[in-house]
Amino acid sequence: MTDRRSAREILTLVTDDSTFTELPYPARDSKPDGPLTWQGYDASRARAAERTGETESVVCGTATVTGTQAVLIAFEFGFLGGSLGERTGDRLEAAYAYAREHRLPVVPLVATGGSRMQEGMLALTQLQRVAHQSALTREAGLPQIAVLRDPTTGGGWATLGAGADVILALPDAQVGFAGSRVRPPDADPTAYTAEAQLAAGAVDTVVQPEELRETLGRWLGLLTSPAREVSLPASPGAGPDHLPATGWAAVHRARAPERPRAQAYLDAYFTHRVAVSGDRAGGTDPGMLCGFGAHDGRTVGYAAQTGTATRPAGYRTAARLIRLAGRLGIPVLTLVDTPGAANDAEAERQGAGAAIADVFAAVAAARTPVTTLVIGEGGSGGALALAAPGNTWATRDSYFSVIAPESAAAILKRPPEEVEATADQLRLRPQDLLELGVIRGIV
Repeated sequence: MTDRRSAREILTLVTDDSTFTELPYPARDSKPDGPLTWQGYDASRARAAERTGETESVVCGTATVTGTQAVLIAFEFGFLGGSLGERTGDRLEAAYAYAREHRLPVVPLVATGGSRMQEGMLALTQLQRVAHQSALTREAGLPQIAVLRDPTTGGGWATLGAGADVILALPDAQVGFAGSRVRPPDADPTAYTAEAQLAAGAVDTVVQPEELRETLGRWLGLLTSPAREVSLPASPGAGPDHLPATGWAAVHRARAPERPRAQAYLDAYFTHRVAVSGDRAGGTDPGMLCGFGAHDGRTVGYAAQTGTATRPAGYRTAARLIRLAGRLGIPVLTLVDTPGAANDAEAERQGAGAAIADVFAAVAAARTPVTTLVIGEGGSGGALALAAPGNTWATRDSYFSVIAPESAAAILKRPPEEVEATADQLRLRPQDLLELGVIRGIV
C-alpha cells in the first residue's frame, strides 16, 4: 500500500523532534484566477488551502535529520496534486538559495503530479528555474538527496527527483515522467513504480517509511563529512604471505575461490556504508559495488569490482560515483578485480566502449584523490579503467595484465600447453608490476 502522508506528516517522520523551522516565503502579486485568468482557479486554490491547511504545494524549511542540518522541501500532494506553479517556483528558488548561503544539503521530499495546467507555460517554465537552482547547488559542492513519495511524476520527477545526487524512494510509490492519466492505455503499470526504477538504475534504494529517518540521516552524515585521504585496506582474509613464483601461479592465486573478494574488503574497511545503485541510463551491474562509507570517522567513496566481467552499467555507475565524490570533496577508493569488461553482444549494444571511456575520463579528471588496490584479477582495459595513475597498489594474491594469458596465447596462435609460459612472458605478477613501475607497492 502506498504512503500518502501530507507534507507536515512526512516532515515529522524524517526530522528530529522540534527542529523544523519554516523558511519565509517570497511575496508575489497575482491577477484574479492567476496569470491566465483561468476561471475558477482562485476557488480551487481556496478549497485546497482549506483542505490541507497550506497556502502552496510545497513546505520549505530547515531541520536536523539524526543530527545533520539540512534544507527540506516537502510537497503537499493534497494541494492541487502537488503541482508546480509560479509561487511554487518562488519557494523552491528561495529554499535552494538559503541552502547555498548557509552551506546546507538539500532534501526534496517529492510528491507531485507535475506542472499546474491553470498557469500554462508559465508553470512549465518553473522546471527551468528548479534545474538552474539545482545546478548552482551542485556547483557549490552541496549534496542533494531526493525522497520519492507517491506519486512522483512529470516535471517534478525530471528535476527535483531524477536530478538529485542520491535518490531514495518509498515502497510502491508511483514514479515516472508520465502520470497515470496520460500514459498509453496498454502501458504496463508496473514499469511506473519505485521498484521498477530501482531495477532500471534510476533509483539508489527503496526504503521502508519506518527506516527513512535513519537512512536519510546516514546519507546526510556521510555526504557532509569527507575524509582528507584514503588509507589502504588490509586483506580481510588469511592470504599467502609469499609472492607467486610464476606468472601462472599468480593467475591461479587470483582466481582461487577462497580468496577474499570486494565485499569482505569493504566490510572490514568501513564501519558503515551506503550504496549508490544504477547508471541513471537504464542499467545496473551487481558486479560493481559503489557508494560511500565511514572509515576512522570520515567519509570515503568506493567503487569495487567483485570478480565478474564488468557490464557497461557498472562502469557508468562507477563514473557517476567518482564525479559525485569529487563535487563533494570526498576521496575515492577503487578495488580492481575483474577478468575484464563484458564482451558479449548485449554489452556492445549497451555501449561498452563509451562506458569504459567514461570511467577513464572520470578517474583522469577526478577532483579528489583516487587510490586503487588490485585485490584479484586485473584483466586488461576493463580493469585499468578503474585504476588511479600513479596511485595503484596490489595485494599478493593478484595479477594485472594487458590481456589474460589464455587470450594472449590464442591471439598469438599458440597451443594450450604454452599458456603457462605466456603468463610468465606477460610479467603480470605483483613483483613484476612493482619492478615495471605499474604499481606503487605490494600490500
